[in-house]
Amino acid sequence: MTAQLLIEEIYTAYDKADVLGGISLRVEAGTITCLMGSNGSGKTTLIRSILALTPPRRGRIIFDGADITNLPTHRIVNAGIACIPEGRKVFPKLTVEENLHVGAFTEKSQKIIRQRLANVYEIFPRLLERRTQHAGLMSGGEQAMISIGRGLMCAPKLLLIDEPSLGLAPQFVSECFRVIQLIKEQGVTIFLVEQNVHQSLDISDYGYVLSQGQVVASGTAKKLISDPEVRQAYFGESSGSQ
Repeated sequence: MTAQLLIEEIYTAYDKADVLGGISLRVEAGTITCLMGSNGSGKTTLIRSILALTPPRRGRIIFDGADITNLPTHRIVNAGIACIPEGRKVFPKLTVEENLHVGAFTEKSQKIIRQRLANVYEIFPRLLERRTQHAGLMSGGEQAMISIGRGLMCAPKLLLIDEPSLGLAPQFVSECFRVIQLIKEQGVTIFLVEQNVHQSLDISDYGYVLSQGQVVASGTAKKLISDPEVRQAYFGESSGSQ
């Protein structure tokens, strides 16, 4: 298979202290690859490194065969990488539809924007019903739909999803993972960062376990979910946040 995203030995630091210490991984085109680890393991820092929000001090990041390590964030996004950030972060005073339009800000064709909007509404009929309501008045689950829909509005090749189930009511968690599978079926490659180990591996093709800024295990989802050493490594991580 072809690696759409290739991360080679990256080191990322805050205040000269490395948070990521030589991470290497690959995300194959057309797959869901999950990255697991406790708070403080460096998961969100890796997302920030990919997007050049916290650029790595060493190593390379390759996307679609091109080195994007030193590109500014807007050029990385224009290359086809979109991110659904942790905590959803909708624009509360904008309507649902206005929030979705923000995701297509680089697209000039109104016809293409309408097509993308129709696709989002097909995935999330609830958003179509509430399209004129202010996003700040929506439930947490509905705001998660807005955030994912907004990411899809730029028609990404690769979608980075950071802790999508965080803070969701239980009835929305299963729906969230179902939607992620549906997005993959539409041809979008997904890099999923999650603490919900079992549900992440249930929908993923491949996975990595991160601990203290290092990859401590990797393999197919089936291999990882049945490996007792992986469970020990995952649950043995120290607490904290990164």
